[in-house]
Amino acid sequence: MTKSHDDTYKAFREAVNMTPAELERWLETDHSREVGWTDGHAKHSASEAESVGHRSGRRIVELKRTAKADLSDDDYAHTAKVVGYVHRHMAQRPAGDVTDTRWRYSLMNWGHDPKKG
Repeated sequence: MTKSHDDTYKAFREAVNMTPAELERWLETDHSREVGWTDGHAKHSASEAESVGHRSGRRIVELKRTAKADLSDDDYAHTAKVVGYVHRHMAQRPAGDVTDTRWRYSLMNWGHDPKKG
């Protein structure tokens, strides 16, 4: 394993603060299906096609359940994408209570709940 993979893995484990079970439960909610982007436009309802973030959340569950030694280069590429997304969006935190915001819901689709501290 390369140093880069070690760094990426560590950053992924720090960025994704939801357990696989928490993330699976979240991904079953309507709120999780109402946010994100699909086919070049923002989602406004749970009935639209699956968003990029929701699809990523399903993959994150798999990655968190996979032994580090079994992760592929493609898996590491996705973990790096997750880390980048979480860091970018945390920097865009809106003012005020974020509990019931699309911003938080989108981050949760990517495995990070900003309310978890």
